[in-house]
Amino acid sequence: MLVVTRFYAVLAAALLISVFGIVATALRAEPSQDFRTFVASLWPQAKAAGVSRKTFDAAFAGVQPDYTIPDLDIPGRPKVDNTGQAEFTKTAADYLSKGYLEKLGEQGKKFLAEHKAALERIEGLTGVDRYTLVAIWGRETAYGTYHPPNDAIRMLATLAYVGKRKEKFQEELIAALVMLQQGVPRSDMKSSWAGAVGLTQAMPTEYLKFAIDGDGDGKIDIWRSVADALAFTAKQLEGKGWVRGARWGYEVVAPAHADCSLEGPPDTRPIADWVKLGFKKASGRPFTKAELQSDAYLMMPGGAYGPAFLAAQNFRVIRLYNTSDLYALFVGNLGDRIRGEGEFVTPWKSFAQPKTRTVEGIQTRLQKLGYPMDKIDGKIGSNTRKQIGLYEKANGLAIDCWPSDRVLAHADARAAGR
Repeated sequence: MLVVTRFYAVLAAALLISVFGIVATALRAEPSQDFRTFVASLWPQAKAAGVSRKTFDAAFAGVQPDYTIPDLDIPGRPKVDNTGQAEFTKTAADYLSKGYLEKLGEQGKKFLAEHKAALERIEGLTGVDRYTLVAIWGRETAYGTYHPPNDAIRMLATLAYVGKRKEKFQEELIAALVMLQQGVPRSDMKSSWAGAVGLTQAMPTEYLKFAIDGDGDGKIDIWRSVADALAFTAKQLEGKGWVRGARWGYEVVAPAHADCSLEGPPDTRPIADWVKLGFKKASGRPFTKAELQSDAYLMMPGGAYGPAFLAAQNFRVIRLYNTSDLYALFVGNLGDRIRGEGEFVTPWKSFAQPKTRTVEGIQTRLQKLGYPMDKIDGKIGSNTRKQIGLYEKANGLAIDCWPSDRVLAHADARAAGR
């Protein structure tokens, strides 16, 4: 009997693997005429943007959608979300790994010295400090040692065809075609899954707006010229509102009577007001007069389980480069380390990254209970942390502003009227 049971268990497993294999193959299969019809529909827009028929046809020759990438929305097919990104799957403590930041910081100091003349010229031109520029380069491609493997046209075409943000990626796809028309070799159009290209990983529309000749050789090459790539990045940050001479933000120590429910952009106020509330620089140094007059909001990416920061305007600009609090904090802190500072004063406590469904559940329950949840996306942004903190405060719970099964169970009961 035991042998027979094992036989059927093995047979069932084999059938299951076979079924998954068939499904996986189907998911990778090209939708044939549907995709080709979609590509054909892009021609008028591409033509209006100055793309020739020859460039257009060559760009899409042999291109098929890639259904394995994140952020797709295909009816009847499993959805792969971008929660696979480190910004959404790691805790702040893990994402802001001390060892990795220290390693990139030491490498960044060397690159800073090697490219000193170009960085000084770019900083003078745009006002964006050299430390932030080198930090972005380090975060995006580990100073050029990482080479994205994907074909940008394929990635952007897939996202424009079946992505959750079709209009945005259609615009990026047309911009990528314009880049090819301008003479960018197709072999250079290697990208992340989201279509970002170059040493500092930026989108095609940004390239068309901000790419400049940073090394003075008469060409723009953001794939091989460090000066061109960093000048391009600096022009992007300048265009998004960079404040010349200002820092991205500051690690602070909160007073005993304050808590993480004060977090988030809606509570932006002059740093002088934060000081009146009892907040101090973690370094112990006082804020300068200019710093006191600048606006900032409180950011606690680990809720009550880690350091607190006052995020100023330049933090918000870095965040526009890549919409993630953790990304902007990583870049800001790495820039400080390259500058010779940056060690976190407040240690990270032990805490776990909740499951996406737990976060979504809390967001859904709190929204039902009247809390302003702008997104139900399973991601732990500053508003989600803030609303959890306000809910905990209103219901007499321990305030940690962190999604947990404890908060979900309590909000479940409240939402159900129990």
